[in-house]
Amino acid sequence: MRSPRSLRRSNGLRDVSFPDLTPDLKARMPALRGRLLANQPLAELTWFRVGGPAQVLFMPEDEADLAYFLRELPRDIPVTVVGLGSNLIVRDGGVPGVVIRLGRGFNGLTVEEGVRIRVGAAVPDVKVARAAQEAGIAGLSFLRGIPGAIGGALRMNGGAYGRETKDALVEARGVDRAGRVRVFSNADMGYSYRHCGVDDEVVFTEAVFAGEAGDPVAIAAEMNRITEAREASQPIKSRTGGSTFKNPPGHKAWQLIDAAGCRGLVVGDAQVSELHCNFLINRGNATAADIETLGETVRRRVRETSGVELEWEIKRIGVPAAP
Repeated sequence: MRSPRSLRRSNGLRDVSFPDLTPDLKARMPALRGRLLANQPLAELTWFRVGGPAQVLFMPEDEADLAYFLRELPRDIPVTVVGLGSNLIVRDGGVPGVVIRLGRGFNGLTVEEGVRIRVGAAVPDVKVARAAQEAGIAGLSFLRGIPGAIGGALRMNGGAYGRETKDALVEARGVDRAGRVRVFSNADMGYSYRHCGVDDEVVFTEAVFAGEAGDPVAIAAEMNRITEAREASQPIKSRTGGSTFKNPPGHKAWQLIDAAGCRGLVVGDAQVSELHCNFLINRGNATAADIETLGETVRRRVRETSGVELEWEIKRIGVPAAP
């Protein structure tokens, strides 16, 4: 695959332009119904508001369209999946290959069998929590505290306030790189802390969650407590990516970061949040490199002061900007 072209911008970064793959892909896939966009900017799709373009952005019409696309896509073209962009750094050089983003065709939400909810992978976690509350289904309120979509929760075993995706998931559905639709039981997902054992090439499309019968008023009160706790302790009104590092066994990441003297630390226009130091924020003009360098600086200082190696929770995709 040819390298991207770039031109210098006034702020020191380069405008990246990849070779356009879309004509060849459209010719190869005449029955494709979804949108294929070349050199599509990704920064506005992420909460950090940083990063370069996707060489190709594909938004499938539905699961069958996604399966057709993956089946026909040449194997040497890499595929990356993004959701709501809340737990994501797109590097400044952009993302080679195809970036898949699920949209309206994956937004279904249905209450089944009283205490089950079937939901598309593009549905925001908070929307599932609200639907469960309205249906009197307890046990899904934790989704209110996860700032992303169901696809990301499936892929990362997303969790908050004492529960994780694995605690409520019945089964997940997805499409593999060969275009085959597959169904995974909870046990098939291979869940551990912020980790899913399913091959990264599988694009999750749907999930079924189960809770238990509950009082809608009591569930609403629990969700309100979660909302208030988030607003009081997290910089949710800033350009941030949520929790930056996983909690190491026996430790809280924020405590290690604070003890290493990193609260408020700045690199470029990126800063460790003063409110919650396991959050990094873009103060307005940060680059992806600023944010990632800040994170690596925090990791080094924590390692030097405590001997603990912090592991990134935020997903980082793409390539750095050309020097």
